[in-house]
Amino acid sequence: MADDPLSNSTTNNKRAEGIQLQHGDCESESTAPLLLAPHESYRLSAAILPFLFPALGGLLYGYDIGATSGATISLKSSTFSGTTWYNLSSLQTGLVVSGSLYGALIGSILAFNIADFLGRRRELILSSVSYLIGALLTAAAPNFPIMVVGRFFYGIGIGLAMHAAPMYIAETAPSQIRGMLISLKEFFIVLGMLLGYIAGSLFVEVVSGWRYMYATSTPLCLIMGIGMCWLPASPRWLLLCAIQGKRNIMESKENATRCLCRLRGQASPDLVLEQVDLILDELSYVDQERQAGFSEIFQGKCLKAMIIGCGLVFFQQVTGQPSVLYYAATILQSAGFSGASDATRVSVLLGLLKLIMTGVAVLVVDRLGRRPLLIGGVSGIAVSLFLLSSYYTLLKDAPYVAVIALLLYIGCYQLSFGPIGWLMISEVFPLRLRGRGLSIAVLVNFASNALVTFAFSPLEDLIGTGILFSAFGVIAVASLVFIFFIVPETKGLTLEEIEASL
Repeated sequence: MADDPLSNSTTNNKRAEGIQLQHGDCESESTAPLLLAPHESYRLSAAILPFLFPALGGLLYGYDIGATSGATISLKSSTFSGTTWYNLSSLQTGLVVSGSLYGALIGSILAFNIADFLGRRRELILSSVSYLIGALLTAAAPNFPIMVVGRFFYGIGIGLAMHAAPMYIAETAPSQIRGMLISLKEFFIVLGMLLGYIAGSLFVEVVSGWRYMYATSTPLCLIMGIGMCWLPASPRWLLLCAIQGKRNIMESKENATRCLCRLRGQASPDLVLEQVDLILDELSYVDQERQAGFSEIFQGKCLKAMIIGCGLVFFQQVTGQPSVLYYAATILQSAGFSGASDATRVSVLLGLLKLIMTGVAVLVVDRLGRRPLLIGGVSGIAVSLFLLSSYYTLLKDAPYVAVIALLLYIGCYQLSFGPIGWLMISEVFPLRLRGRGLSIAVLVNFASNALVTFAFSPLEDLIGTGILFSAFGVIAVASLVFIFFIVPETKGLTLEEIEASL
């Protein structure tokens, strides 16, 4: 099934006017008209695999989150651990839980230096190898130090995958469905969490069950790596290398044309050659010929993109996402929905809710746009956080308030920050600086996650749970102001149009 190309000049004029309206802060010197491409012709069947294999990197990330919650219970059990070193200290347990997070920080730093050299596809292949090594080391660990090393390797895979996957999908997807596909990657992360929770519930009372939980991810690592070896390189990355003098421009143009033919499901190169020429023209128009310097990341249009992208992923974490999920089981238990022994079942139910709400976001993101989902979702997050605060300070005899607040938070987060944060950081950075800029955004994401995770308990002891959730609510209101005044709408625009408008 293919979409017919649109060439009507009135449509293009309206799109140009829309870009100007969406970006009132464009630089005054950008007086040349934007180079507008007709909507791309593509086959939906051909667009699935270039999304699916990179998205497995997100699924493996989510699986680790879900499986680790059950693995720590199994690993510390004298009955089911199957080891002589099950009596772990709180520090050792923290290393098991957060080891992949530290590895992800390392992976994000590595991505800054190797992303543009390797390209998006090879970075994802490297990610799958790191995932596989980490899963095997963790599952077969004969002692605690080897297990921690395995957790770090797996985390490096997470950092590389969460950096390269949104870039590859954004640069290869047709603009009409780009938002849906990148948001669907968040759906895969949540699906991975759900699968991890299910694996935890299945193996938690099996001897050495934690080994099975981690080993279960190895087939997916292999499928991801083999699939990425089969997929073509990003045509935009190939053309960028060519105009920067790293490759022969005619050979790169032919290679990019072949890659784009595969990505769009078209047998004839003539049908996509015009689009390749247009991408080359637009890359020249937005000044991509020069090599990227470190200082340029904090100048001009990339600084604007950095503020947008890093701001979104920072607020994504500091509005309390790790902490609210940490309290989920406690809240539901206090409401009589579950006993302590059924914690894994509660996690599965919450995973299903997250999956459903993420699916809703995927279906509407290219229809409603990014800003409406962000504004509506973050407003709901703020309300839910203040409700949680009121429960812990004023309404302790009304646990239904906390349950409603918890479900509202999860639903609104998966409609807004969850998928839209990753979508926006893959769209707003200039192509020449996209690899480095996105690596910094991913680093900010994982660093913010670590900050909230490790600061929560001390702050809770210092000021109390109710006041802490109120503080998260105030931060959510601040993030709403940031979104309203800073974050642009990118629905329906090509990556080059977004870049030119900045």
